[in-house]
Amino acid sequence: MNSYPAELLVQLAPVMFVAGLDQPPESSASAPSAPQTPGQTPSPPPAPTKTQDPFASLVARLRDALQSQHKVAIWAPERTRAFQMILVGKDVRFPPRKLVPPEDLAYASAHSPLSPLTPSSPLYPDGLIAPIWIRKHTALVPSVFVLFLRLFEAPAVHARSPLDPPDPEHERDKTEEERRRDNDLSAEVAARKKTTNERGIKLTVVLLATRRMLDDPSLDSRLTFIRRQSGLDSRAALFVLSPVSTSELNDFARSLQDALYEPALEYYTSHSKRVRRKRNRHSQSVSSYNPPPLVSMGVASTRPLRPEGWTVRYEYKMACFAEFRGEDEVALKHYQDAYATLMIMFGSTAILPPRTKRWAEAKVLADAINVKITKLYLYNHEHSLALSHHNSHMRRFADFSRGWGIGEETFEYWSWMARQHRVLAELLEQGSNSSLTFPTNSPSLLTASVTSSGTPVELDAVRALGLNPSHALQHPGHYYYMAARCTEARRERFLANEGILQGANAAPGHANEKKVDHLTLILELYTKSYELFKKHSSTTSQGRLTLWIVYRIAHTYYESEKFDVAIRFFERIAKTYRREKWKHMLRPLLSTWYACAQKLGDVELMATLLVEMIGYAQDVDESRTLQEDLLAILESSVPVSAGKPLVVDLKESDPLLDIMLVFWTSEVRVSEEAGFQLSLATPTNMDLSALPIDSVTITFSDGYYPVVLRHSPPMDGQVGDRAVRLVKIGQVVPEDEGEGEEPEEICADLRWGPGERLVVSGSISSEAPGMLTVGVVSITVVLAQNGWTIEMPHEPCVSHDISTLVPLWLTSLQPIRFLQLGRNDYSSVVVRHRPHELAVSLSHQAPALLDEEYPIVIDITNIDERHLDIVVDVLLQPTEVDQAAQYIIFDDQRSSGLIKGIRLGTIAPGVSATKTLYLVGSGAPGDRMLDISIQSTSVEPGSTSEGDDDDAEPRSSSSLSEHAAIDSFEKLQTIVIPTSEALTVTCDVAYRRSKNAMPALADLSTIEDDFWDDSHGGVAVVTTRIECSALCGLVVESLKLHRQDNPLAKVLDCSSDESSDDMFPDEYLPGDEFCNVSRISLNPREEQVLGEDKITGPGDYEVVWRRILPDGGHGRRSITRFALPTLTIPQDELIALLDVPSFAKLHVTTPIHLTVRNRHSSRSANVAVTLDLDPSDAFIVAGLRNGRLPILLPGSEEKLSWNLIPIECGHVKIPRIKIMDVRRSVLPSQGVGMPSTEVDVEGDAVRVVDVRADRNTARVQNAGDSAVAIPQQDGASTILVLP
Repeated sequence: MNSYPAELLVQLAPVMFVAGLDQPPESSASAPSAPQTPGQTPSPPPAPTKTQDPFASLVARLRDALQSQHKVAIWAPERTRAFQMILVGKDVRFPPRKLVPPEDLAYASAHSPLSPLTPSSPLYPDGLIAPIWIRKHTALVPSVFVLFLRLFEAPAVHARSPLDPPDPEHERDKTEEERRRDNDLSAEVAARKKTTNERGIKLTVVLLATRRMLDDPSLDSRLTFIRRQSGLDSRAALFVLSPVSTSELNDFARSLQDALYEPALEYYTSHSKRVRRKRNRHSQSVSSYNPPPLVSMGVASTRPLRPEGWTVRYEYKMACFAEFRGEDEVALKHYQDAYATLMIMFGSTAILPPRTKRWAEAKVLADAINVKITKLYLYNHEHSLALSHHNSHMRRFADFSRGWGIGEETFEYWSWMARQHRVLAELLEQGSNSSLTFPTNSPSLLTASVTSSGTPVELDAVRALGLNPSHALQHPGHYYYMAARCTEARRERFLANEGILQGANAAPGHANEKKVDHLTLILELYTKSYELFKKHSSTTSQGRLTLWIVYRIAHTYYESEKFDVAIRFFERIAKTYRREKWKHMLRPLLSTWYACAQKLGDVELMATLLVEMIGYAQDVDESRTLQEDLLAILESSVPVSAGKPLVVDLKESDPLLDIMLVFWTSEVRVSEEAGFQLSLATPTNMDLSALPIDSVTITFSDGYYPVVLRHSPPMDGQVGDRAVRLVKIGQVVPEDEGEGEEPEEICADLRWGPGERLVVSGSISSEAPGMLTVGVVSITVVLAQNGWTIEMPHEPCVSHDISTLVPLWLTSLQPIRFLQLGRNDYSSVVVRHRPHELAVSLSHQAPALLDEEYPIVIDITNIDERHLDIVVDVLLQPTEVDQAAQYIIFDDQRSSGLIKGIRLGTIAPGVSATKTLYLVGSGAPGDRMLDISIQSTSVEPGSTSEGDDDDAEPRSSSSLSEHAAIDSFEKLQTIVIPTSEALTVTCDVAYRRSKNAMPALADLSTIEDDFWDDSHGGVAVVTTRIECSALCGLVVESLKLHRQDNPLAKVLDCSSDESSDDMFPDEYLPGDEFCNVSRISLNPREEQVLGEDKITGPGDYEVVWRRILPDGGHGRRSITRFALPTLTIPQDELIALLDVPSFAKLHVTTPIHLTVRNRHSSRSANVAVTLDLDPSDAFIVAGLRNGRLPILLPGSEEKLSWNLIPIECGHVKIPRIKIMDVRRSVLPSQGVGMPSTEVDVEGDAVRVVDVRADRNTARVQNAGDSAVAIPQQDGASTILVLP
């Protein structure tokens, strides 16, 4: 920004003059101080001494505190009540407003000394704005004037005694002296007040007094007198300050600025109003304008300033005054209006003729206004508007420059463009050091190409994702880079026109341009750009751009003839360009690098670069030219290090030759030959026929002699088709077989024209397994003269971009035929050991049974000629069967997944080893899958003992590498074993209601823990039928019920407790069954009854069995367990239980009993009982015929009895008993519990159950399954009557 006056660019702030703080000279504190020029930086105060006046120290600290409040800067976005404080002398004078004194009669019509209407003004007659006008308001005329004065204080007189009265005469003299000194001070203030009033400047006086004076009662009256005598304002015009600490001084400075900020705003507001009135008087008019006669370019004109110029002048002044007030939006509006009017003026050469003084001043003003507008936009974080305005400014003046004859072909154009980029960069750099943040410029991500409804995204939405780089504000490094590029163009245009334009034809600025050190300027800009790119770089792409800037710095050093510095930069840049394959950027770098090496005379570096440049040649002519240059160097010079080859590393660069290595097969066995072909070819756009290649050395993996192809020109009779040449090298010799021999040399034609190919065919074998490939292919260029030797290592499979590596196998030369290999690993071959010969047998008796340890016999026989160490891994695959469980047992290991490293030891040839694996499946039948891995390792006989085998750490397939050097082999087998059930269990549950009496409602024993009441739950009779479902048959050794009584159910008895010893052991064939019966008492709680919960079976059965083998033997002992079924709680509300004996005697009294139970949780029952005795019945009945029972409360019961006398023999039906619940039909007049004469009573029928046939049956197919109810068939109760 040094190209522009600082006054036009700095951030304007209210100006405050501070007078009265002059430092006294060191010789005498009372000597008058020298007057100080306004705006001059004061000299630092002297160090205070021990006897120094405290007010001198106060003045020194006041100067520091006031000057530290605000620093003048171009970038200052903070809007605080801060002033630009300038220390001045007390007698400072303001510049005159007009050239004539106020008492002159012509004062009213006179103008400012800086007005274009004043002949002595530097702007006369048509100037716009001079920087001196800004300097006047920032350094010569303040908005507030603060005057520091010392308040007189009479010396203190100490009385001889505290009791002595004050001396009246002394007090009178003191008062008169104070009044006299106050009059003098008021006169001094009044004189300054007169000068400030003429300008409308606020005057504030700060009186310096001691702390003792602050406690003086006469201080207020003295201050009032001084204010009135001097004519000071009543608000913020008079302050008193005593010597205080530095922190308190800073607080005083801030409070002083806060108090005077409003008067300062009023001062600049009045100036704005005055300028606005002038602008209205000189409003722009477009009518009746007669342009003056045209004058030659560069000739001064005396025409007055046009209305457009006055508009620019007044708008710019109002913008400055708004900036003084801190009103950025108002300032921006006026700057924009001034800029727009300036564009109108530049659009007409009649208003602003090019290359004149006023035209140059207007250009500087336009650039400064552009900086102001851009800066104000940035203050408001409007990055896009700031960049848009700056780009528009450059675009407009680029168009204007073409019309002025200063287009892209002139250095002036590019000088101005570079200046604009640099100004923006410096502005952004200053902002970034303060509070400016740059946008990320990352477009919003599009989460999907289509919406959720499947409709495509609109085109406008897709376009919104993109961003034009010229519309995105970037960090200042970008604009420093653009300034450097424009400066390069400026230098190119200057050098191009320097020889053409001489003397009178030279451009106006040609003489000044010759003084410019362009290269130093370019280096400065590139260096700043590089530093800022490193600071703001966050992505790989910006890192590459940083490297490009480094390349431009290196190129500039080359232009500056600092070749050694440029080479250091080129070496650093080329590493990244080679690694990342930036070939288009690497080619010009190599050319410039080669030119630097030529200037320095480094022949080895020149040869190295030429070899690399040959690999990057674009066409045949370029490759031939580079070869000629290389040959010229080799023939005309000698290497620096004689006898030592020059190695040119082309590992990350483009090679000289397209090299492709192809093996015929992907893997071979030990000692088996692997055929290969090595193809050396040139691309079609490169000619290496002039390159003196002396030999090609092919280096294989460790352990083999290299093969050297020595150049031998073809004989006259051998010259034929050179497109494809074949060289057979036979089998590659291992080093141990040909120890002491020299590498084999084979003659071949090592000259390649465009597209020619040399195929080297041979074979290689290995006695050790592993990956076998060609390690390094090195091409050595050897010249006999001058001792040059250049080695260029190449990778086995490299090519140029124009070539495509396709694995081809040459099958015929006449005609030329190639066979394409269809695999990816064509450039290497894997050498493996011969597979081990093992006979593996897996023996088992399918199917497996649930809960059985199913044996699988693994028999391994070594039919190989080597001793083999065997290790077995077994993986049990997860099953997809629901509720299925499984695990395997191998030796002493048990796992539900993988068992690793089961050693079988070393097996000699012809010997077998056997191991038994056990599979256990439970839960549910289904297929089980096993993966068995048998790893064998060849060992020497007697190298490993059996004891060592047991102690060694197990090895598995995961610990053996695929291409390990040891002789190992792995054999995998998978078996699927079907698993079925050994036993099928079916449970029938019969629920019988209990005949036990219900406990009384108030029975306290029911709350005890050991109380058992099965009157509601009854007894469940569980009949378990067990069927043999195994096809092989089973031997059942025992059946046992393990009781697991709980508070809700307990086993009363079980049939297996008595008959188990008599039934077992016994053999059962498929379909055979055996049965077991158990009785279970149920004691449900009330909450279980209400919730209709289930009751877990109180025990489980354990069946011990063995498989019957085909040879009649028995398998391993197996145990199957199944639980008692889940029991259901009977859901009865009102029930009648009829207890009838099974037989009776003729004519003998037989009692029957009826129990009515109310099991409802909350409802009482009103029960009516009716005995229907038909004449055909074979009984005489004694008992209740028709009546009602007492009210049955919930949880209570009533019992009735009848005596029957049978009168017939045989199965005779008992009389019908009818029970009705008449709770809803009780008559009010009818008593409860009394016999009724009513025969038919309406109500709900109550079920009568004969306890002899109480069988509520449910069936469970498998243990643990849900029960399936079997309905009970109710019938008439009968009794057998015997004679």
